[in-house]
Amino acid sequence: MSAARLARRLPGRRAFVTGGGSGLGLAIAEAFAKDGWTLGILDREEGRLTGARAHLVAAGAAAVHTFVADVTDEASFGRALEAFSTTTGGLDVMVNNAGVAVAGNVDAMSIADWRWALEINVVGVAIGCRIALPLFARGGGGLVINIASAAAFASGPGMAAYNASKAAVLALTETIAAEHGDDGIQALVAMPGFFPTRLLDTMRAPPEAIGFAQRMMDRSDFTADDVARAILDGAARRRLHVVVPVTYARLWLLKRLMPARFIRWMSAQRRKALQRRGGGSTART
Repeated sequence: MSAARLARRLPGRRAFVTGGGSGLGLAIAEAFAKDGWTLGILDREEGRLTGARAHLVAAGAAAVHTFVADVTDEASFGRALEAFSTTTGGLDVMVNNAGVAVAGNVDAMSIADWRWALEINVVGVAIGCRIALPLFARGGGGLVINIASAAAFASGPGMAAYNASKAAVLALTETIAAEHGDDGIQALVAMPGFFPTRLLDTMRAPPEAIGFAQRMMDRSDFTADDVARAILDGAARRRLHVVVPVTYARLWLLKRLMPARFIRWMSAQRRKALQRRGGGSTART
């Protein structure tokens, strides 16, 4: 297992996961639990944490510590992570998974929605990294996993704020790798494509955009467990970028090799989609 391979490098087996009460966060925590890791999971909803804790204990976690907090609240987030580190004697893996989705064209999306997405998806991740890095330094190393999205490089039309927030997570993670690569601290950014998750529960978007995202999730043959395994496998292999499934990995390669051509292709895909819908707009009003 990938978690077992990571444990050979990080024998303390202590991982902290934000948004760990459900979805991909819970799937990643479960992968660690199956190898007997000690876990800290943070979520805004206490009810989710109760069920998640029981699930992870049954899966084999050595211990599960739960924390109710918002990742944008630096004080409460910091207290939770410091409490976990103090109780367990340190921190080996930090998974910044909590995030939200928003859709709308650049000229139509409200600034309130921009702030909401950037505060959670970018500032929340930055807070997690800022708190975790000194804890890693105390222990002589560690691994930070930041969950972005294929939106970080795809720049799909009608998703301006979400694209920008996930691109920022990509840049943040690469910066950490450059700043701390010689300190025994590994950084990884995950950029998965569509797969079934609860992200749409809080998505701020027009109905047609939510419907499109739901259809893409329903068509995916990838699950949160598949994504979690791919991420931990990439971490075990010391990769910086993990893009899954393979279709999105090919798009990532195309974007890097031929960025202008990629953007023209994305624009053409949007035109085709609009024609199929009879010329409707995806702008948020």
